[in-house]
Amino acid sequence: MNTIAPWLIAASAGIVLVLGALHLLYTFHGSKLLPRDAELQARMQAVSPVITRQTTMWKTWIGFNASHSGGLILFGAVYGYLALAQSEVLFHSPFLLALGLAALLGWVLLARAYFFRIPLVGVALATLLYGLALLFSRV
Repeated sequence: MNTIAPWLIAASAGIVLVLGALHLLYTFHGSKLLPRDAELQARMQAVSPVITRQTTMWKTWIGFNASHSGGLILFGAVYGYLALAQSEVLFHSPFLLALGLAALLGWVLLARAYFFRIPLVGVALATLLYGLALLFSRV
């Protein structure tokens, strides 16, 4: 296996980890993920989703953002660790390699459809680095 492949996956994982950590920070601090319309936030804090009256749209908004961040952080931590500390395990597991690529491609599709340029560029770059690592690992 080419020795650059683990570093490419670690870089990919690092990008995702940073995106997840920033997203988590913005979820609980500051105004970056608040609606520009204060009335909309007030309505979200008052209205429940159809599925249950035990929460509000605002609480689900915060929860979805926090859990999304957690998934990104988990991916970054696990794949960064595997790439650098357990690269033989990672690169000899078609399942783990495919799972990582599928997660990244899924985030690219979500970012393209629902997010904005910075997350799209970030996850696209992470996916490119991951894909290059797969190619180099086969050389």
